[in-house]
Amino acid sequence: MISFDTNILVYAADRGGGERHSAAVDLIERSIRRGNCIQTLQSFCEFFSVVTRKSGIETGTATAFVDGWRSVMLVEAATPGDLGEAMRAVTVYRIGFWDAMLWATARRAGVRVLFSEDFQDGRTMEGVRILNPFYGHNAAEIEQSLRQ
Repeated sequence: MISFDTNILVYAADRGGGERHSAAVDLIERSIRRGNCIQTLQSFCEFFSVVTRKSGIETGTATAFVDGWRSVMLVEAATPGDLGEAMRAVTVYRIGFWDAMLWATARRAGVRVLFSEDFQDGRTMEGVRILNPFYGHNAAEIEQSLRQ
């Protein structure tokens, strides 16, 4: 299973985002067709907050994006156990708390590849591989992850 960090969702909504917009839309659409995507509730919450606050997207449009994705993707909410894992990951992996929370929830849900521009590209944390989908050298690994 794969998942997308909030930044990938934001690029998908940003029609002025050029190549990153196109790449994000393509990746999300392909994962939906294959049915191998689990999204964290946190990423949808962050998406809505970011695009309505910083990107100037109307709340109705942001809601339509989230509702559309929720209708075709599995959605996983964080648990108290995920909180404990996230706090541990902050220390062990030296990542920010909200990134750790997203990682912990995705990991528990069975995600094996997390697409992100913010995490360290190529890093694997307890079975979850981080890939930046905008780096050309990741193309083969991206294709492989979409087939799983």
